[in-house]
Amino acid sequence: MNRQPWTTAFEEYAKKLVNPRALPGAMLALAKDGEIFYQKAFGHSDAEQQKEVTLDTVFGIGSITKSFSCIAILQLQEAGKLCVQDPVITYLPAFTVADESAAKRIRIHHFMSNSAGLPPLAGIFGAMKRSIVDDPDYTDLLPPFDPAHMSKLPFIDTYEDLLSYLAASPIELLGEPGTQFSYSNDAFGLLGAIVERVSGMSYEAYVREYILHPAGMTHTAFFLDDLDKKTDISTLHTRKVVNGKPEVFASPCWWDAPSQRAAGFLKSTVRDMLRYTEIFRTGGCVGTNRILSKESVASMMTPQISIDSQTHYAYGLVVTPAPYYHGGTLVEHSGGLKGISAQMYILPDEGITGVALTNLDGAFVVRDLLASSLNSLHGRPLDLPELSYPSYEPESALFTDYCGKYASPEGNEIIVKTEEGTVKIVATLGELDSVIPLKAVGLDQFLMSMSATTSNPVRFIRDEQGQVSRILFGYRQLKKTSRSDV
Repeated sequence: MNRQPWTTAFEEYAKKLVNPRALPGAMLALAKDGEIFYQKAFGHSDAEQQKEVTLDTVFGIGSITKSFSCIAILQLQEAGKLCVQDPVITYLPAFTVADESAAKRIRIHHFMSNSAGLPPLAGIFGAMKRSIVDDPDYTDLLPPFDPAHMSKLPFIDTYEDLLSYLAASPIELLGEPGTQFSYSNDAFGLLGAIVERVSGMSYEAYVREYILHPAGMTHTAFFLDDLDKKTDISTLHTRKVVNGKPEVFASPCWWDAPSQRAAGFLKSTVRDMLRYTEIFRTGGCVGTNRILSKESVASMMTPQISIDSQTHYAYGLVVTPAPYYHGGTLVEHSGGLKGISAQMYILPDEGITGVALTNLDGAFVVRDLLASSLNSLHGRPLDLPELSYPSYEPESALFTDYCGKYASPEGNEIIVKTEEGTVKIVATLGELDSVIPLKAVGLDQFLMSMSATTSNPVRFIRDEQGQVSRILFGYRQLKKTSRSDV
């Protein structure tokens, strides 16, 4: 595809989305049938040196790493070394939680689909703790990475540490394995341990040999030292609060988590990631190299558990089946850590893939850039929402059920209240409070707008007595700790 009027329209729209003072650098590219037909750079990979962002600039991809971990597991299944329906304890005998009998019923499949029933825990922060406390900017970090929060956590450096942490945590599963969706970095971290136990290789070496090398991803690695010295590596940026306002600043220290690398610590480029998306577009191949069988790719893209009425979690991927994404199917995943915001799209019905990466955390604009670029490409209004939910008139009498405080051991704390006939979420980050109105789209189901085109699902979950006991917020289930309007 050659440059067409849609690109001009999109780039004019993108100027409104991208604030050069707030977004240091970003790269977006789209491909059709494996060929890049559009790319757009924003800002710089290193503002101080005025380095332009390119297709080969290295950014973090965060939780998009989770799909790599699922590919590794499925490759081992194809080799006859494990089965995704095997209990986790077959390979990790030390794995347990407070309810030991329930832990024995958790299968590898449940880890891959975020359906094990594990509540959101702070294991990922303990896993990153050494690199966080060694970060020169440690004292400027916002919660939950601030010293007050991090000082309470143990160092979780090894898989054994992670297993011990889970065993010692007084946690109650959210439900029978396979019945409740809640995002779990701990589960994906332990997938890395399973890969190591079964393959006899380190997780990182396995991914490099069996995924990165055959896919030709030459600028992708867990460790920056593994990249060519001439590689353009983006400078990370994050935010701190100055005089009551968020301020973006360069914070070049990359965080690591040896016990949870399988959950989100790969670094890559837009060019390499578009090569990676070929696995899902083609049914397992990148060029002439087969990475995964068609059957395994199909299982990765098959919804395994519902997030809400339209979106589902598969194996390391979020799937919105047709017709909910503009009449077609959307397969995607995002990623984020300090200095990292990443988004990957696959439109299997059209053979179109897209990737957007940036060097700032919490930059939801990466998803908006992909969504609006595809809107423009297809002649839709640029700000048309990705997903269309049927109109729904909520029962305002139920709103009081939702009100109260919700929290998780991971550190998330929110307040739900009603105001002027609307349900709102109050979330605190550092000294800043954000008040987020919710749009009702079904019984106990809402959307939280992230931008004109994108939104995240919010669901209120009831117990056996019909009382609201939890909320799905940020893809994690938080427990209700107070039932009054605050």
